[in-house]
Amino acid sequence: MEIKPIVELDDDVDALIQMSRDYQASLYPSESINQDDPEYLTNGGMYFIGAYQSKKLCGIGGVKIMQDTPDYGEIKNLFVDPDCRGRGVSKIIMSSLENHLIKNKIGLCRLETGISQPESVGLYHSLGYQDCDAYGSYQADPMSIFMEREIK
Repeated sequence: MEIKPIVELDDDVDALIQMSRDYQASLYPSESINQDDPEYLTNGGMYFIGAYQSKKLCGIGGVKIMQDTPDYGEIKNLFVDPDCRGRGVSKIIMSSLENHLIKNKIGLCRLETGISQPESVGLYHSLGYQDCDAYGSYQADPMSIFMEREIK
């Protein structure tokens, strides 16, 4: 598995983003979906990566460093192609995103996921994430689960 920064939205990236959007729309009302605009993912304000196997894009994910007290990284738009699931792609992406935060001296990682995604919730718990209250500009939402983990 090769991890590469994504700096432009090509057809493969667009296709995965659209799959992710369609999946979210099948599970949640629009007001409970917290996905970023595709252009935002590559505009330099976020570390956005792809996981490739034999040149096939298997998954995407990003992390944005948030200036707050304390500063933290927020995981955004993690999604794995359904054809690539079960191979540890999401764990590889998460590790790469957390390593990016560590290199930037950020010791706290946060994320928001949904109650209708037990696989995602299970993944994050298996990686040591704990449930927490809404953070930053998020408001409490019965469809959302907020999580965080200290990283070193």
